[in-house]
Amino acid sequence: MIALILCHFALAACSAPLVRRLGRYAFVVLALPPAATTVWAATEWGGTEAGRAVTWSWEWIGTYDVSIALRLDALAELMVLLAAGVGMLVLLYCAYYFTDDSPQLAPFAGNLLAFAGAMLALVLADDLISLYVFWELTTVFSYLLIGHTSRRKQNRRSALQALTVTTLGGLAMLVGFLILGEAAGTYRISAIVAEPPEPTLAVSVAVVLVLCGALSKSAIWPFSLWLPNAMAAPTPVSAYLHAAAMVKAGVYLVARLAPAFADVPVWRPIVLVLGGATMLLGGWRALRLNDLKLVLAYGTVSQLGFLTVLAGAGNRNAALAALAMILGHALFKAALFLVTGIVDHATGTRDLRRLSGLARTTPYVCVVAVLAAASMAAVPPLLGFAAKEAAFDALLHGDTADRWVLAVTVVGSVLTVAYTLRFVWGAFARKPGVPDTPTHRVGAGLLAPPAVLAVAGLVLGPGVGWTDRLFAAYADVFPAPAHPYHLALWHGFGTVLLLSALTWAGGAVLFARRVTITRFSRRVAWPTADSVFGHLLLGLERVALQVTGFVQRGSLSGYLAITLLVMLSGQLAVLITDRPWEGAVAPRVWDAPLQGAVALLTCAAALSCLTVSRRMKAVVLAGLTGYGAALLFVVQGAPDLALTQFCVETVSMIVFVLVLRRLPVRFEESIGTWRRAMRIPVALAAAATVGVAVWAAGAARVAEPAGAAMVEEVAHHGLKDVVATILVDLRAWDTMGESAVLAAAAIGVTSLIYLHRRGEAPMQREELRGETAWSLSGRRLAGLPQGDDTAPERSWLAAGSTLAPEHRSVVFEVVARLLFHPILVLSLYLLFCAENMPGGGFVAGLVAGLALITRYLAGGRFELAEAAPLQPGLFTGLGLFVSTGVALGGLAEGTVLHAWTYHGHLPLFGDYHLSTSVLFDFGVYLLVLGVVLDIVRALGAKVDRQIERAAGALIAATDTGKGEPKR
Repeated sequence: MIALILCHFALAACSAPLVRRLGRYAFVVLALPPAATTVWAATEWGGTEAGRAVTWSWEWIGTYDVSIALRLDALAELMVLLAAGVGMLVLLYCAYYFTDDSPQLAPFAGNLLAFAGAMLALVLADDLISLYVFWELTTVFSYLLIGHTSRRKQNRRSALQALTVTTLGGLAMLVGFLILGEAAGTYRISAIVAEPPEPTLAVSVAVVLVLCGALSKSAIWPFSLWLPNAMAAPTPVSAYLHAAAMVKAGVYLVARLAPAFADVPVWRPIVLVLGGATMLLGGWRALRLNDLKLVLAYGTVSQLGFLTVLAGAGNRNAALAALAMILGHALFKAALFLVTGIVDHATGTRDLRRLSGLARTTPYVCVVAVLAAASMAAVPPLLGFAAKEAAFDALLHGDTADRWVLAVTVVGSVLTVAYTLRFVWGAFARKPGVPDTPTHRVGAGLLAPPAVLAVAGLVLGPGVGWTDRLFAAYADVFPAPAHPYHLALWHGFGTVLLLSALTWAGGAVLFARRVTITRFSRRVAWPTADSVFGHLLLGLERVALQVTGFVQRGSLSGYLAITLLVMLSGQLAVLITDRPWEGAVAPRVWDAPLQGAVALLTCAAALSCLTVSRRMKAVVLAGLTGYGAALLFVVQGAPDLALTQFCVETVSMIVFVLVLRRLPVRFEESIGTWRRAMRIPVALAAAATVGVAVWAAGAARVAEPAGAAMVEEVAHHGLKDVVATILVDLRAWDTMGESAVLAAAAIGVTSLIYLHRRGEAPMQREELRGETAWSLSGRRLAGLPQGDDTAPERSWLAAGSTLAPEHRSVVFEVVARLLFHPILVLSLYLLFCAENMPGGGFVAGLVAGLALITRYLAGGRFELAEAAPLQPGLFTGLGLFVSTGVALGGLAEGTVLHAWTYHGHLPLFGDYHLSTSVLFDFGVYLLVLGVVLDIVRALGAKVDRQIERAAGALIAATDTGKGEPKR
C-alpha cells in the first residue's frame, strides 16, 4: 500500500521532464500508478468482501501513539477503486483533452497525480492524525488544481474560496480528532470504531467538530458555496475531484465513523437535517442555470446531501444503500462531467441556450451522456436505479425520522430527474429557433473514458448483486435489522417502486414546465451563498480596517504597551485564581553577591533607556542589558549560554547600528510626562509578573529534575557538554524546527528590504563612477591631501581601493586582515569541540558571521563581496539540507534523527570518531552563517548601494541589473 502511494508522489515529481519530453501523452505514463492501484485493489476484492483487512503501519510519534497506519477493508476497497480507477481514466482523458502547447501543463499533471496519491492515502489511513495530514494534502492540491489558470481572477477567487472553506472545516476536524483520540485512548480509527468512547459532552463536541470538517469537504449546506465556484477549474478536475474523489472524502468520513457515533445525540440531527436541506437546495438551484457544468455542479451538491443522509443514517440497510449510491454517483457524474468537457471542446460553449442538434452531429457522445444521465435519474436497468431503490427501502423501513427524510429524498429525487432531463435536452436536443451548433470531430481517445464509466453503470445495474457481499461486509458492522436488504436490480412491485415512478413522473412534469419553473425560481431566489460569502469577507475586511486603524497608530511603544497589558492581565488572572505561591519554597535573593551586583547594573542600564532621546544611546544601553544577562550566565556557571548570549548581543548591536544609518538621530515620537509616568509602572508590573510566574513555575516542580539523568546519559556516550548534546541529539527535533524558523524569518525580513527582487547582482567595482557610501556621508577633512598619495603603501584589504582616503583606518584594516582567518578557525574549533567544551554550531556560525562583519566594517560592501563571494541563500539552504539529511538518515535505523557514531584511525592524527550530531551541528553552523551574511548584505551592503544610487554614484546600466530594478 505504502509503495503505491509513494509511486504517485514520486511520478508526480517527475511530471515536468515527462511533459517536456512526451507532451500531452505524458498523462498516459502518469496514469500508471492509479492503474496499478486499481489492479491491486481488484486482487484484494475477495479478501475484503470476506471481512479480512490488509494492514500496514509505521510508528511515527511513539510517545503519543501516533503512527502512519494504512488499512484496506470493505469501505476502503470501494473508495480505492473509485479514487484509482476514475483517476486513471481522467488522466487518460487529459492526454486528448489538452494540447502540447497548453499553458502550465506540467504543474497541472503533477498536481493531479499527487492529488490522486493523497486521496488514496486518505481513504486507506487508519490513524486520525495521518488521515488529517492527507486530508489537508487533498485541500492543498485541489487549491492548485482549481486555480490552474491563475491568470483569470475567477480561478484565483474560486481556489481561495475552496481553500478557505475546507481548511476552516479541517482545522475544526483536527480539534475533534484530538478530543476523540484522547477520549478513546487511541488514535487508531479501527480501534475507535470497534470500541467507541462513552458519549460524554466532550465526545459530543468532538463529533460536531469532526462533522464540520466532513460536511465542509463534501459541500453540504451551509458549506456548499465553494463547489459550484470550483467549476472554474478545467473539466478533468471537475470530473475527478468534484465527482469521484475530493467531495467523496467527507461522505467517506461520515460512513467511516457512523458505526461508532451514529448513536451520539448530536449526530443524526446534523447529518439528516443538513443533508436533506442540501439535497433540496442544490436540486432546486440546478433547474434555473444555463451552464452545463453548473447544472452538474449543483446536481452534485444535491446528490452529496443524499449520500450524507444515507451514510449517516446509522442503520445497516441505509449503509448498504450508501455504498451502492457512492459507486453509482461516481460512475455517472464523472462520465457526465467528461461529456461536458467533450461538448465544450467540440463546440466552444457550455451554454445550453446556444447548443442545438448535437444528438445528430455527435451521436456517440449523446449515447454515452444518455446512459450516464439515465443512471443519475435512477432509470432501470442502470446502477443508479438499484441504488435508489435500496435507499428508499432503507428509509421506508426506518424510524419516524427516517420516514421524514424519505419524503425529503423523494422530493429531491424529483428535482434530480428534472435537472437530468434539462441537462440532456440542453446539451443534445434540437431547439426551435436555434441553429445547429457547429462541431468538430470527437476522437475515440476523448470519448473512451466517459464511455467506460457509462457502460460500467449499465453493466452493474443487472450485476449489482456482485457488489452485495463487499458492501454488506461494511454494512454488517451496524446492528442487524429483522429483514436485511440485499442489493438486486428487481425487488418486485411495491411501495418503493411506486415512489420511484412518482419521482420520474414528477421530474417529467417539472421539466415540461421548465420555463415557468425557471421564472418562479428566479423570482423567489434568495441571495446566493457566494454573494453572502463575499459580503461576509467584505464586512470582515472593513472591521479589520477599523480595528487596525484604532489599534495601530504608528507607535511602537504603544504596541509594546498593549502587548504587555494583555500578557499582564492574563498572567494576573491565572496567578490570582490558582495562588501558586501558597506552600511554595521562598525564592532566594541570589546564590552569590556578585549576581546581585551584575543584576543591579543591568537594571540600571535598562532604566537608563527611558531617559535618552538619541537612538544610538538607546541601542548601546539595550546592548548592555544583554551583556549583563550574559555575565549572569557566567556567574551561574553556564559558559555555553554566556558565549551564545555575547555573540547574539554583538551581532544584534551591529545590525542596529547598520539600520540606524537610515533613521533620524533622535526619536521622533514625543512622549509627554504623564505618558512616561504610565509606561514605567506597566513595564515594572510586567517584569514583576513574569518574575513571579517564573518563580512559581520552578517552585511547582514535583518530579525529579531531568538534569542528573541527562548528565548520566551524556557521560555514557563519552561526552561532557550536556547543553550541546541536548541541542543536537536529545532535543534535536526542537533545534531542527528552530533552525527552519530562523531561516524563514531571516529570508522574510531581508526580502522586505529588497522590496522588488530577492536576487542581488554581483558587486563589481566597475559599477562605481563616483564615491562610495563610506565617503558620501561625511565631509572631507580640510587640508587633507587628496589622491592615492595618502593611501597606505600596502593594501591590507582586497577592496581597500574603493574607500575614500579620509575614511580609511590602517589600524582597523590590519586588525581585520590579521584576525579574519583566526576567527574563522575559532568558529570551526567551537563547532567541533562542542561535544566536550563550550561551543556548538549556533555560536560557531555567529562567530564566523562576526568575521565577515569585521571585513565589511573595515572595507565596505565590496570587501564583503570579496570575503564571501557566494550567495547567503546557498549557505542557508545547504545548512537546512544537511540537517534534514542527517535527520532522515536516521530512518536507516528505524527512527528519524537516530544518532550513530563512526570510529576510525588516521595517520598522524590517530583515532577519531565522527557522530551524526556533529554533522547535524554543521548544518546549523552553515544555516546561521547564511542568516548572518544575508542580514549584513541586506542592512549593510544593500543600504550602501541605495545611498550610492541616490547620490548618482552608480553607472546607469548597472542600476537595472539583476539585483535591483530601476526606480
